[in-house]
Amino acid sequence: MGAPAKRVSLTQEESNTLKMWASAGTTEQRIAIRARVALAAAQGMTLPEIAEHTGLSVASCLKWRKHFTEHRLEGLRDQVGRGRPPGITQEQRLDVMALACTTPTDGATRWSVRKLAKATGISVGAVHGILNAGDLKPHKVHHWCGKSPDPEFATKQATIIGLYMNPPANALVLCVDEKSQIQALDRTQPLLPMRSGNPKRLTSTYKRNGTTCLLAALAVHEGTVKARCVDSTNHVNFLNFLKHLYRSTPGKELHIIADNLSAHKQKDVMAWVNKRRRLHLHFTPTYSSWLNQIEIWFNIFTRSVLKGGVWHSKQALVAQIMLYIRRYNEQSAHPFRWTYEGKPLTA
Repeated sequence: MGAPAKRVSLTQEESNTLKMWASAGTTEQRIAIRARVALAAAQGMTLPEIAEHTGLSVASCLKWRKHFTEHRLEGLRDQVGRGRPPGITQEQRLDVMALACTTPTDGATRWSVRKLAKATGISVGAVHGILNAGDLKPHKVHHWCGKSPDPEFATKQATIIGLYMNPPANALVLCVDEKSQIQALDRTQPLLPMRSGNPKRLTSTYKRNGTTCLLAALAVHEGTVKARCVDSTNHVNFLNFLKHLYRSTPGKELHIIADNLSAHKQKDVMAWVNKRRRLHLHFTPTYSSWLNQIEIWFNIFTRSVLKGGVWHSKQALVAQIMLYIRRYNEQSAHPFRWTYEGKPLTA
């Protein structure tokens, strides 16, 4: 027959505190479990019963029951200096974080964890932990839109957004741009297709089979794309593309949005545009090509077609590009919906 349970008496204040520690979600788990040991002892449970109730060993239950009996609530807290003392001082931590926020002097543009460890004499694991604790990520870079120096920024922006949001009657709004130097890359070994547990695999060695350039026009309010592949981006090819767009939309006012590439403003291009009454060419403000919605479509196109592609010839690349655009127009084309609801950008 086991020894009788040693009942622990509690004051009302102690009982309330222990119950709060045991049930509060913000209490450290080790303190909460010790509080449950004291409460179980106060209920007259034996050590084996307390162990089963709390999940601790009988020896641990005996230890914390004794601590509470001798030191009451303070006996359940960790003693000052408990555990191994930290091997890295606060000054060293601050030095690592300060150094991570500087530019290395060896010509690199950012610090790596290993470089920081070597420079400070601290282990790689410790440096990693310090950076995590400080929420510092030297390997990451976030880009943001700087202020455009264009003195006509507000006017140009308002014109373009007005065409997007409230286009004139019987008008077609087209966003036009080029994607240059698209390489027809082949691999020196056959592609290994994706299978369970392994992604698609390509050799790192490749062969170049020529390049092409894509001229594309996005119909803003329909989402469809008109495009052609050319050998180079110059004012002649851009002008020919404008003529194609103009002829293919008879009877409609044509508003074309383009960026400030010199080929778009070449004198022959502007002379031809100025003679067309129903053609209007709008240029985005300086450093603001993000206003041109064709950039959104180019991002989709790059991820869907170019990333990880393999082509045995330039002709195969061009054929795949044009096939993708036909299928996109048939199956996926839709106007892009603006979701930004924050503060409008101003000049």
